[in-house]
Amino acid sequence: MAEPTTNFVDTLRVDDNARQRRRRRVKPQLPLATRILRAWRLYVLLAPALIWVLVFCYWPMYGVQIAFRDFSPATGLTGGPWVGFEHFTRFVTSYQFGLVLKNTLILHLYELAVGFPAPIILALVLNAVRQKYFSRAVQLITYAPNFISVVVVVGIMVMLLDPQAGAVNSLVNLFGAPSVNFMGQAGWFRHLYVFSGVWQTAGFSAIIYLAALSSVPPELHEAARVDGASRLRRIWHLDLPAILPIAVILLILNIGNILNVGFEKVLLMQNPLNLDVSQVIGTYVYQVGLKAPIPQYSYATAIGLFNSVVGVLLLVIVNQMARRIAKAGLF
Repeated sequence: MAEPTTNFVDTLRVDDNARQRRRRRVKPQLPLATRILRAWRLYVLLAPALIWVLVFCYWPMYGVQIAFRDFSPATGLTGGPWVGFEHFTRFVTSYQFGLVLKNTLILHLYELAVGFPAPIILALVLNAVRQKYFSRAVQLITYAPNFISVVVVVGIMVMLLDPQAGAVNSLVNLFGAPSVNFMGQAGWFRHLYVFSGVWQTAGFSAIIYLAALSSVPPELHEAARVDGASRLRRIWHLDLPAILPIAVILLILNIGNILNVGFEKVLLMQNPLNLDVSQVIGTYVYQVGLKAPIPQYSYATAIGLFNSVVGVLLLVIVNQMARRIAKAGLF
């Protein structure tokens, strides 16, 4: 029977590993305090960010305990009696629970279905355009709305869609159709919210995908073109795999915020005529916690905490699914 042959590279690797083991035995690892003192400059650079996170992200969590108490401003955060999950049970069993949960889920899923692929499509189109000046001009025009305040965006919508003097209704009247009260009809609320959001954010979000597309070597496209691959084939086999990891991470983050629909914009677009479809969890918390004649701080905090816990659970579930299906994840 022939003796097994050893590769020269394997022999060098074995010798190197043995040398490293001997070096570790000779020089034991330094204590943690010593290593921190030696790298104190790095820890000084890290300190401001760490302090900011502790003060503004973790210290406010101390107030979450009022979700389990009957909070009163007169007794302070720790003065109210413990009531356990009473406020959570009250929210889940209230008649508003089904309505606000349904509105929140529908609005976010609608926004996700339309708003998530929009920047990907825009980035793929801009990447495929050969006229670079045209591509840059379109990119500048599309990401400029991202810098407009939400208040201004809603103000523009109100002016354009005004039933009496709005430009959209003036155009509708030219074709002999009657004016439409877009902001006052519940059926238009979700469409206006989602598509105005796409107009505002698609161009800016496309920058991330354009950066990922720039990592695809042009030689691959040239080789695919020589082999007779069409433009769609090249997008499918070259461009989409390049942006898939980033798309998966952004999708996970979006699904984690499934119950955190844009509170500010919904509140600005909300009126008594569209309240049946515009009342989401965020606006409901504002209504019972601050806007009510008798603010219910503990009840509002319990709803907000419920919202956050569901978001974290969804984030973990979707991340695990993405790791198994697409081999990419957030953590």
